[in-house]
Amino acid sequence: MKLPAYQPDPSATTRFLFFTGKGGVGKTSLSCATALKLADAGKRVLLVSTDPASNLDEVLDTRLSNHPTPIAGAPGLDAMNINPVDAAAAYRERLIGPMRGLLPESALRSMEEQLSGSCTVEIAAFDEFSGLIGEPAASKDYDHVIFDTAPTGHTLRLMSLAKAWDQFLDSNTSGTSCLGPLAGLEKQRSIYEATVNTLADAAATTLVLVSRPQLSALREAERTAGELRALGVGNQTLVINGSFETKCPEDPTAQAMQQRGRAAMTAAVPFIGSMPAFIVPLRPINILGLDGLRALLKEDDGTTTTPPRSTDWTAPDMESLEDLVATIEQQGHGVVMTMGKGGVGKTTVAAAIAVMLARRGHAVHLSTTDPAAHVAQTLAGQVPGLTLSRIDPAAETALYQSEVMQDQAPAMDEAGRSLLEEDLRSPCTEEIAVFRAFAREVGQGTDRFVVLDTAPTGHTLLLLDASEAYQRELERQARANQPEEVLRLLERLRDPAFTRILIVTLPEATPVHEAAALQEDLRRARIEPFAWVINQSLLDCGSCDPLLQRREEAEHRYLREVVEKHATRTAWLPWQAEEPTGPEALARLATSGLLARMPGATRQVEDSFADRP
Repeated sequence: MKLPAYQPDPSATTRFLFFTGKGGVGKTSLSCATALKLADAGKRVLLVSTDPASNLDEVLDTRLSNHPTPIAGAPGLDAMNINPVDAAAAYRERLIGPMRGLLPESALRSMEEQLSGSCTVEIAAFDEFSGLIGEPAASKDYDHVIFDTAPTGHTLRLMSLAKAWDQFLDSNTSGTSCLGPLAGLEKQRSIYEATVNTLADAAATTLVLVSRPQLSALREAERTAGELRALGVGNQTLVINGSFETKCPEDPTAQAMQQRGRAAMTAAVPFIGSMPAFIVPLRPINILGLDGLRALLKEDDGTTTTPPRSTDWTAPDMESLEDLVATIEQQGHGVVMTMGKGGVGKTTVAAAIAVMLARRGHAVHLSTTDPAAHVAQTLAGQVPGLTLSRIDPAAETALYQSEVMQDQAPAMDEAGRSLLEEDLRSPCTEEIAVFRAFAREVGQGTDRFVVLDTAPTGHTLLLLDASEAYQRELERQARANQPEEVLRLLERLRDPAFTRILIVTLPEATPVHEAAALQEDLRRARIEPFAWVINQSLLDCGSCDPLLQRREEAEHRYLREVVEKHATRTAWLPWQAEEPTGPEALARLATSGLLARMPGATRQVEDSFADRP
């Protein structure tokens, strides 16, 4: 499918632009490059990030705050970070602070608990950025306001029900996890309603759906497009980032990468054809700094933006996945969890570990929350000692929603029930619902190995946070007699002899830095990761394609960063032309880090760049 290159037109761009898409697709790079392009054309632009793991500072090479900061070298461009976590903390304190000294500590803790979780973070972020949209004076000095990350469908639906808040808050004292965030927002209703109306105004707002030429990313973009279109946000544009056409047809790695992208786009033709769609070519450089951002949207292929050079490089000391398994199996039982941002290969790594442990004679249970679970499905009945299951978030959530509606809805009017139903569609509700199944799976690690392919970073952290919060939520609902696996979950996750956490990443800036933030969050919860796994590395891939050669060299800084700065142990896995499926392919993957066990091997890298795209 031939698509035009993405080139934002300063004369036709709406005042507000929202960039959205799954993790790792390039939202920040594209939102920054768009903002810079408009500023270079003489427009006054404000760029805003609402990502809790924002790397806007790194991309723009500027220390940002929650106030607009001019970007040196880009006249007309200001940027700011709205950190939703900080916003949520400040928001909680605004509500709870006046009560300190007036209410007992137990009541204050209860208030804090009701104001915890992803809903408070999401709503506090909406509270912050709605001021830039719903209050005209707040952004009157700018021609364009560009947001790196858009509000979710859940948040927009919740805000559109603002008129039902009063009765809901008065009558609903238990049963949901997102009550508290609404309590302090009543004065903001007119601003929220203006914001929702502006988002639905095609003359004012464009939603830019960012994807990769990958089936999972395109499906996520399609799901988001449909959900937001149903809420009236219909002015949408699709940008497929990282399109690759090889210049070396005899190279099997390059050919496989090109074919994978073509197959994904072919499968998504109906979706791609449903709206204006554009491509951005894969670049060999890291999109950092103004020069990198300008190169991202250049009309050439980007391969000559930096002079080639030769350099000697020594690979850091890394291991194979098999090395990690050899240590893990010494305990004889326990839990192995793969964690990381979306799209890094957690499912594949978990399946490879499960196969290796089972083939070494251990009883192993592999559980996934992956809706497709295709990697796990290929193992069914093929590996002695290996059993499989899937935690179905939709089924678990439906069961929990039904229980809460039966308990709470009879005492509410129609408006209150509508708000309760929407609240129960929130991410918080899913965390609570899935928690029970998650705890059950972890509990099986007392007499076997349980390998858990967990969900992306934010979801996983909320599951871990819920290990304490969930019990308090149940007590608030007067539900007792919780099973032992629920009561002991946090204790088991914190026990390094029982639970081994493997952080999976790609050798690129954003996945590595988000994984480092995940590790810090885990450590704050007193959970220490066991090892990192660097997946899909092009190191020594032998490609003759100039772009892939430069991308391979660009991995070096991130391989070293992981090994020398973040991880106590690091395993390395090569880029796979096809996702490993079936026990034989997964077993080969587990032993594929042989190169990485050769510290001191010096490689001459010709015609290369120092930075990573």
